Amino acid sequence: MKSWRNAIIPLSATVREAAETLNRTSLQIVMLAGEDGRLMGVVTDGDIRRGLLAGKTLESPATEIMETKFFSAVPSDDQAALLRTMRERNIRQVPLLDPNGRVIGLRTLFDIISPAKRDNWVVLMAGGLGQRLRPLTEDCPKPLLNVGNKPLLETILDQFADYGFARFYISVNYRADMVEEYFGDGSKRGVEIRYLREDRQLGTAGAVGLIEDKPDAPIFVMNGDLLTKVDFPGMLAFHHEQGAKATMAVRRFDIQVPYGVVKVEDHRIVRLEEKPTHKFFVNAGIYVLEPDVAAAIPANEYLDMPSLFGRLMDQGETTAAFPIHEYWMDIGRKQDFDQANCDYDLHFRMRKEG
Repeated sequence: MKSWRNAIIPLSATVREAAETLNRTSLQIVMLAGEDGRLMGVVTDGDIRRGLLAGKTLESPATEIMETKFFSAVPSDDQAALLRTMRERNIRQVPLLDPNGRVIGLRTLFDIISPAKRDNWVVLMAGGLGQRLRPLTEDCPKPLLNVGNKPLLETILDQFADYGFARFYISVNYRADMVEEYFGDGSKRGVEIRYLREDRQLGTAGAVGLIEDKPDAPIFVMNGDLLTKVDFPGMLAFHHEQGAKATMAVRRFDIQVPYGVVKVEDHRIVRLEEKPTHKFFVNAGIYVLEPDVAAAIPANEYLDMPSLFGRLMDQGETTAAFPIHEYWMDIGRKQDFDQANCDYDLHFRMRKEG
């Protein structure tokens, strides 16, 4: 049985001992730790070979070939994000550390199972003008603005892909050529991307009417200017559980009145409430639609999502609200854009130790 504990060796170990441990554990990594358990460096087969080519011997200290700038994680790190980071950096093993830097586990690519491909289409809305973000959007569509280290729309697409979603429609209008050139047909990313070209603004639901091949499974529709950690498979499961025709992601929004509120009846004060807080659920811009709902949306007609939900409710259909508690940011204004860039490292980049 492969145990990460067997891959830990002391700082006094030699290159020979590191190589023997590497071969014995078959984990493709050796972790050098101090007496207090803190991880000081890692050694891979490549490190051993490079060391020998550089003149080291099997009796040389392993500390002379170990890599001290290693990537690590904590057990609570998101598995999908960790998998993506490992793929991007071409690494197969990630040590798990506690807050004091001590080794408490090891993640390998074999431990993280890539999710099965899903049949659901995802429609990403990327055709808006982004007027409130000018001048940033004068020469670049809002979904291609960099948040963190890459375009916002790429982060959204990667998140869906990490959960096994591989079929995408991107609705384009403003600077459509830039979006299409950047993402192409998706083959380089291992996904399929098609484009819905709006000659005029059709609204969030109206763009769905441009889909020629009507879906046979529920579809996601999402605004392309959202930075969020929403659990998409969880939302899809919730949609099914509710037996809904359409599901809308909603988030809590509180407004505090900055004054004392006076309740008056017939010129008499009947209640005083000092700076009350009113609580609401607001539309979070992420939706799941049943195939027949998507198929019924007319082509080339303006239709926003609130109107579509209103129609369904008028028809007596079940519409569900999926409350989200995860990180969520609507990047509509310059201050939102700045805040999203500040938040990106905390929520969307894996931590690097060492």
